[in-house]
Amino acid sequence: MTAAPLIRTSGVRKFFGAQAVLDGVSLDVRPGEAVALLGGNGAGKTTLLKIVATVMRPTSGTVSVAGHDGAREAEAVRRVLGFAGHGAWVYDDLTARENLKFWTTLHDRRASEDELAAALAALDLERAGAARVRTFSAGMKRRLSLARLTLFRPLALLLDEPFAGLDQRAKKWLEGYLEAFKARGGALLMVTHSFGRELGVADRIAILAGGHIVLDTPRAGLDPDDLQRLYAAHAEDVA
Repeated sequence: MTAAPLIRTSGVRKFFGAQAVLDGVSLDVRPGEAVALLGGNGAGKTTLLKIVATVMRPTSGTVSVAGHDGAREAEAVRRVLGFAGHGAWVYDDLTARENLKFWTTLHDRRASEDELAAALAALDLERAGAARVRTFSAGMKRRLSLARLTLFRPLALLLDEPFAGLDQRAKKWLEGYLEAFKARGGALLMVTHSFGRELGVADRIAILAGGHIVLDTPRAGLDPDDLQRLYAAHAEDVA
């Protein structure tokens, strides 16, 4: 018996004024599965992530995460969902450790000092825990945003350009984290313009163009040239 999807969008439409950015997007991500969402600039990829994350409401259609309706049970969705946007989403006036503490309180839990230290160490930030984030490089801020993921175990993850701005050590850590996340039965939906590490983690490739999912195919057996050809054939804005 096939497991029920942990992430499900059904007929999602999103208008900004008279413009339909999403026009009937239906997509499922099941336990233990990673889907890479590709598409041209302005195709609506990040908009879709924000709708699933309950940061933005769809004009019509439905979204559910782990069986929780995104419109009626937004708080329940946020408790089981990890979301790392394209930006770092950290507070410059707080220290790295204070950022992590604040983030855990938003998820109704307390992290011990040992847990905070382990999260910082995982992303090679242990020596920067007491430093104000305003002093960090862009790459350090990005690593701090990922350190948050280690402090609780979400059922589903949404990632926007997850490997952007990371050094090789952090990229290797993230690859291992995502593979372990899938092995635990987590569902991963990630937006990317890259044909590198992100697609190595993915089990399926979905292409968003014209407001619709125009291709949804297994990644297995597709080499980088195959992926480039598929993207060129289906995406509106070929990168």
